[in-house]
Amino acid sequence: MTWRRPGWPSPSICPISDHKLRRSFGGSEINNHIQWLIEHGITAEHIGELIAGLCDRLIADGFPIWRGSISMPSIHPMYGGVSANFVRGGATTIENAEYGTAGVLNFEKTPIYFLLGRGETSGRWNIAKGEGVDNYPQLAEFAHGGGTDHLVSLLEFPKEAALRGVSLSLTSDRPGGFSDDQLAIVAKLFPALGLACYRIAATKTASDILAVYTGAKTSARILAGDIQRGKGGAINAAILLADLRNFTALTEVYQPGEIAGFLNEHFELIGWHVEENSGEILKFMGDSVLAIFPTDAEDPQKACMAALASARNILEANKVLNGQRRNEGGPDIGVDVVLHLGEVFYGNIGARGRLDFTVIGSAVNEASRLEKLCGTLGHHLLMSESFAVTCAVANECLGSFELRGVSKAVNVFKLADAVS
Repeated sequence: MTWRRPGWPSPSICPISDHKLRRSFGGSEINNHIQWLIEHGITAEHIGELIAGLCDRLIADGFPIWRGSISMPSIHPMYGGVSANFVRGGATTIENAEYGTAGVLNFEKTPIYFLLGRGETSGRWNIAKGEGVDNYPQLAEFAHGGGTDHLVSLLEFPKEAALRGVSLSLTSDRPGGFSDDQLAIVAKLFPALGLACYRIAATKTASDILAVYTGAKTSARILAGDIQRGKGGAINAAILLADLRNFTALTEVYQPGEIAGFLNEHFELIGWHVEENSGEILKFMGDSVLAIFPTDAEDPQKACMAALASARNILEANKVLNGQRRNEGGPDIGVDVVLHLGEVFYGNIGARGRLDFTVIGSAVNEASRLEKLCGTLGHHLLMSESFAVTCAVANECLGSFELRGVSKAVNVFKLADAVS
């Protein structure tokens, strides 16, 4: 359905056709631009390189381009779309439109949305004559800045691709705007530009989504080809295990949607403080979080201090979050954190067709068992002996305890200045 305010006129639509090109700009020049788009589509890291390079090349050929942009939808949990915006004589910028922000909400007030609603693949607005200026804020802004002509072309990707398609927008500030020959040249270049954009977007989507689900460091290893089952190796790491206290009981009181909201709030703050100290979350396990801080063989203390800083910040931020929720009549959800130091196997574990890139080993099991003591001992932060000895802070031994599945009793520590 086309979105249009009552009484708004339709913009003039001028489909781009394959006109006869001027002799001064023949097939060889077009082929050179297509070759450039293909080559840079293979090597470019973002679509900003494409729009900037193409606009510069066309301006050198006499095209009166003032502004240009490429817009695409995003497959990302935070961003609904991405655009690269070129301004002649200025810097090219990349904008990610977060869900719920004005950029996403105002999409319905754009020429692109109008064309999508009509099933059109191209449109042209003579903004020097006021076309679209009253309808679309962006065109009004361009007209105010001296714009005369605005062109939008859309290219749909294969139906199975969630990326859906790409749009190219070009704005001129020359009286009369673009010539018909120039429009025809753009039409010939657009498929190559779309293909290049698709390659960049597909690669970025794979990288972004994999990082969202596995973590930035792990995703880099997977994309580098570290994907065979059993492939991995032993590493030393500080381990942080965070568990929401008495969370299971909340499922009997609150609806699933509310429970998911509580989890997201706490996991968000845990993730933030782990990542700010160069740690990486490997797994969300129900109401628990497993993270690691790989150690430098010559300086394991650095990883331990990073993990400890994360733990302290998590506990403090959790108090603030609970305070805010209590003011709104919500539950108080405590978090227990255990810190351990040891050797783990870091790699691919699972079935042949369904793998998990994670850590396993006795150190992980011991951290899980230590977490059960938080409630028993009345402390929200506990440390293993290996961690306590390595980190450079005053601590206090709470005693020796038997852990299920662990052959020897272990000494458990708390920070010397910690209170329950």
